[in-house]
Amino acid sequence: MKLLPHKPPVNTQVNTNETLGHGADAAIVVALFFGLGWLLDHLFDTTPIFMIGMTIFGAIGVFVRFWYRYDEQMTEHERIRDEKSTAQTAAQVARRQSGMGKAG
Repeated sequence: MKLLPHKPPVNTQVNTNETLGHGADAAIVVALFFGLGWLLDHLFDTTPIFMIGMTIFGAIGVFVRFWYRYDEQMTEHERIRDEKSTAQTAAQVARRQSGMGKAG
């Protein structure tokens, strides 16, 4: 006899298709490029040229990836919407034709 309800296992994996996953991706990538720039500046003994440049490069890369992902999702949504619209139009035409056949 079990007195406590059985809890399903908790999924701790981050889904990168969700907003939290996008934010985590952006933060990690920008931090990585910042660190790489810092490392290059210390390696070549320069002012923070590489650090600034690599951070900007990483941020631009993140936003370009977000843009392409967004564009891909919107294209898929538009395709689905067009398919539904075409199916609804075909169903309406079929109903009109069947109604005309009965009246005539």
